Amino acid sequence: MEKQFYVYILASRYNGTLYTGVTSDLPKRISEHKNEIYEGFTKEHNVKMLVYYEVHDDAENAIHREKRLKKYKRDWKIKLIKERNPQWKDLCDEICS
Repeated sequence: MEKQFYVYILASRYNGTLYTGVTSDLPKRISEHKNEIYEGFTKEHNVKMLVYYEVHDDAENAIHREKRLKKYKRDWKIKLIKERNPQWKDLCDEICS
């Protein structure tokens, strides 16, 4: 089985503070955010809700996509989230078990 890579967006709440990241183990990484394992932006701003993610087949494409998303304006990111997750549900329920 090939390794997969994930680009994800977390939110503090509906329409709240956003954080974009990349990882090869999405359930583990989201757990780290939720349990405030590391100091930093997500802990400081209580950003723990997985509201969007994409799957990529290689690290290079995932990292490139993450960098592009980080450059996008907030309104564009909110539109992206609302297209796939209009209720801003915590998608961790789907992938973290």
